[in-house]
Amino acid sequence: MDRILRVLTMGLCALAFASTANATGNPAAGKSVFQSQCSVCHVTAAGMHSGIGPNLAGVVGRAAGALPGYSYSSAMKRAHFTWTTAQLQAYLATPGTVVRGNKMPFGGLHNPQQLGDVVAYLNTLK
Repeated sequence: MDRILRVLTMGLCALAFASTANATGNPAAGKSVFQSQCSVCHVTAAGMHSGIGPNLAGVVGRAAGALPGYSYSSAMKRAHFTWTTAQLQAYLATPGTVVRGNKMPFGGLHNPQQLGDVVAYLNTLK
């Protein structure tokens, strides 16, 4: 029942934020937001050692909780989804709702434009 509720919550969050976040976003603006709000914990270059948070190079298309060498929370290991644009939008808007018990101490990006921009930036990371 917990898993069904989690999947339904993720889907509803994705739908809610897909309609408000700029789906195309501006990667340059997203990089700026990322650098000011996310880079304290995350690195973005392939091959770099993860920081407090996992390395986000190649995050789009990667299974949640699956980057080798990073110590994920049990909740993230059990998430069983792949990072897509919609999934990133939902998660970055409300991380604690989408993956309850995750260890990311971030309340979420509540500005729809910034959210779309950061997701557009994450889509550029290979």
